[in-house]
Amino acid sequence: MHPALLASKLLEWLEEDAPHGDLTSEAVVPRGVAVRAVVKAKEPGVAACTEDVAEALRLLGLEARPLKQSGEEFKPREAVLELEGDARTVLLLERTLVDLLSILSGVATATRRLVEEVRRVNPRVKVAATRKAPPGLRGLVKKAVEAGGGDTHRFSLSDAVIVKDNHAAIAGGVAEAVRRARERVSFIKLVEAEARSVEEAVEAAEAGADVVMLDNMTPGEVAEALRELERRGLRERVTVEVSGGVTPENIAEYAALGPDVISTSSITLKARPVDLSLEVVEVRGAPQGSRRPSQPPGGPSRRAPQL
Repeated sequence: MHPALLASKLLEWLEEDAPHGDLTSEAVVPRGVAVRAVVKAKEPGVAACTEDVAEALRLLGLEARPLKQSGEEFKPREAVLELEGDARTVLLLERTLVDLLSILSGVATATRRLVEEVRRVNPRVKVAATRKAPPGLRGLVKKAVEAGGGDTHRFSLSDAVIVKDNHAAIAGGVAEAVRRARERVSFIKLVEAEARSVEEAVEAAEAGADVVMLDNMTPGEVAEALRELERRGLRERVTVEVSGGVTPENIAEYAALGPDVISTSSITLKARPVDLSLEVVEVRGAPQGSRRPSQPPGGPSRRAPQL
């Protein structure tokens, strides 16, 4: 996501969190006070989109730099992002910023775990996201999947053709839907077809699909579909994707069968956010008598007020 677009998103989300301003900070924090703060981890995880967030914060008038790059692992009490600037602005952004990074790090962490699990069984199989993601966050969530070592899959309906069951029902079958797509879609766009049975998988491949998605099939059904595609000389002509019903508990079983891609929404919709927090570590320009946290990033300090 372009930094300017992300900055506008942050402002949009801030309007939800502080529609009439930050009552606490405006009452407690004098104008002209500047702070240096860090976003710190309370548990281990994988960083995601820290560079994008830092660039957006700079457009909003703060100095910011990632302390952990996207894809880099962090431990508890390690800082992942540093920001400096007007104290009221930092506190206004605190909850929105921390929640966003928590969600994205959760996606990257969940993806990394599945990627490592699959690699232990079959390093040739890719772990991919699906288009299922929180509205408004899909672009960043996809980048978080990439940070975790996964494949982004398509970002939108405009990226590629994926013939699903409803398309096939309207068109009169999987094969007919694939043929129509082949006739009307540019050569530069892939055509994928969802198959709910071995027969549909063969139909899609024979009709010219680039990718055959074995949807909501059991491991036994996936194995049968792969064997049938091989027997008919179709296996090398298509990319085989397994999707639907894939969980962290069964993904290794699917990977052992040898598909090319396993896609799952568990990494985009069900990933648990990583616990992060924001700490003010230095106060500048405070009125006489104000306390100043003196510990460096990572050390104990006073917590910043919560929004």
